[in-house]
Amino acid sequence: MISSVFNTFFYEPLYNGLIFLMTNLIPWADIGVAIIIFTIIIKLVLLPLSFKAVRTQVQMKDIEPEIKKIKEKNKDNSQAQAVELMNLYKTRGIKPFSGFLILFLQLPIILALYFIFLKGGLPTVKTDILYSFVSKPEMINVMFLGLVDITKKSLVIAIIAGITQFFHTMISMPKDKKNDKDTKTTRSFKDEMMKSMSTQMRYVFPFIVFFISYTLSAAVAIYWSTSNLFHIFQEIYVRRKMKKENDSVDGKIIKNFTETQKSSK
Repeated sequence: MISSVFNTFFYEPLYNGLIFLMTNLIPWADIGVAIIIFTIIIKLVLLPLSFKAVRTQVQMKDIEPEIKKIKEKNKDNSQAQAVELMNLYKTRGIKPFSGFLILFLQLPIILALYFIFLKGGLPTVKTDILYSFVSKPEMINVMFLGLVDITKKSLVIAIIAGITQFFHTMISMPKDKKNDKDTKTTRSFKDEMMKSMSTQMRYVFPFIVFFISYTLSAAVAIYWSTSNLFHIFQEIYVRRKMKKENDSVDGKIIKNFTETQKSSK
């Protein structure tokens, strides 16, 4: 049942979209270029959702010190802790669970893209799942930029996938500004575990991505690299936009304060 729903609403539409792109829009391009363009198109469609998720993540990171204070203050009273946290989120205009909802909505699409490039059978086209208006391409060029056969392993592109994953993780999970020595005595077991998981994500996951990308095929590595680069630029854009918004708000507060001081005189 779940498999049928996944194939009908996610895998098959995206698979047909890729074949349509190669056949009707960019018949001149090799499949590697088609994967890059198709991945970018899907990411742009999901951009409004991704934008909200990144924004929530940045906001949660900014109020992390306040969250820690509340947890420490109410460590023996979970109900009071929950109330104060919800008040903090409400005051800051943050919806902490929206990021999980957005990720949940995106996950089937991400998985569908992954299965297309992993088990799509390319360059062989699955004609049995093509829509009536999607024609089978006469020929699929599997040589990415004339250099790499994407149906085979590629050490170079796998390394690129690992490197881009590293920078993506570093940007999306920045280190705490506080010195570890200053907070060492106040850390709980849960905090230490979260710090350990964060470190593993930052330094171990890129090697996992490299291994998977090299083990499978260059097609998967190209998709992963493109996705990582898109998310890196997205993170940078969102953070800069939020900084401008905060600077604008601070500027208005200072201006209003100055005008009030002048009028009082």
